[in-house]
Amino acid sequence: MRSYLLAMTLVHEIEACRLCAARFAATATAHHPRPVVWFRPGARILIAGQAPGMRVHVAGRPFADRSGDRLRDWMGVDEATFYDRERMAIVPMAFCFPGYDGKGADLPPPPICARTWRARVMAELAPRLILLVGGHAQRWHLGKASGAGVTARVRAWRDNAPRIFPLPHPSWRNTGWLRRNPWFEAELLPELRATVAAVLRGPDDPA
Repeated sequence: MRSYLLAMTLVHEIEACRLCAARFAATATAHHPRPVVWFRPGARILIAGQAPGMRVHVAGRPFADRSGDRLRDWMGVDEATFYDRERMAIVPMAFCFPGYDGKGADLPPPPICARTWRARVMAELAPRLILLVGGHAQRWHLGKASGAGVTARVRAWRDNAPRIFPLPHPSWRNTGWLRRNPWFEAELLPELRATVAAVLRGPDDPA
């Protein structure tokens, strides 16, 4: 109970964070911070992402966009399972939408967010499965020596399985990457879906 209360106190601290208010006000969207915090202690699966996009910023829940549809398909889970905080912790490298750059692309996660919050959040979680979505999360969790880039890390997924799966970002901008790397859908995704199902089922649950 004490651990749960401490974790919920941390959730409320992050939800109240305004460290990047001036940074966001200076972007093209001039938006206010809105941390999207989605975790509870005891969650079996950790999804470590990058940062919310504009649609997630508006919706107030993670992956509430087409990227989320693709990620849920990769995992083989429905929305109810995906958004069950008792089973899924969704912890990006930055909790707020960073804004857009001059070309209209999402800005990278501000490093101050991870420096301030990430170690504390990880101390409250003990997931059985970790999905590292995109390069920012992969570098933090696997270290800079883990590969030359996202493709190299994802291609070497067997080095970290079955507890950790590096994944490309499920953005529809990466559709071309998926076509150029058919091994991802043919080899990695079946193993990922089987692992997700086994972790959600638990060691004492019937198949």
